[in-house]
Amino acid sequence: MTSPLTQLGGTVAALLKERKHTIAVSESSAGGLINAALVAVPGASSYYLGGGVIYTVAGREALLRLGPQDVTGMRSASEPYAALLARTVRANLGTTWGLSETGASGPGGNRYGDAPGHACIAVSGPVKAVITVETGSADREANMWEFARRALQLLESCLRKS
Repeated sequence: MTSPLTQLGGTVAALLKERKHTIAVSESSAGGLINAALVAVPGASSYYLGGGVIYTVAGREALLRLGPQDVTGMRSASEPYAALLARTVRANLGTTWGLSETGASGPGGNRYGDAPGHACIAVSGPVKAVITVETGSADREANMWEFARRALQLLESCLRKS
């Protein structure tokens, strides 16, 4: 029986392996589910170079090496911020693709006024894309899974276009 994580990451993993592409991930409100879905697939070491849950400013500065000067005029949980994280994690790990997610999983919104269930997801690579997801739900875990699903769907779409 295939696990939910393997099911979630399986298609993207197969496409990455087939193309001999690599991926790095920066996520926040999905809480590690995106990274876990990619690593759960056997053979992940051929395409997954690393990633992390970048949940705070301290995490962003230490793990991505992005300081205040890099995010001037930007707020987290926005499309420009998600695009910056995807570009940065890709550049820092030297991968074909960078994937990022930033948002508010719930049960409350974030300090920027975004409702729970709000996330911005970006892909950086041969094809670039960014989307905003609004689930309309305050269910934290359900939102985390939905953010992970939508992030991997966006990556799959970009992979297929490349």
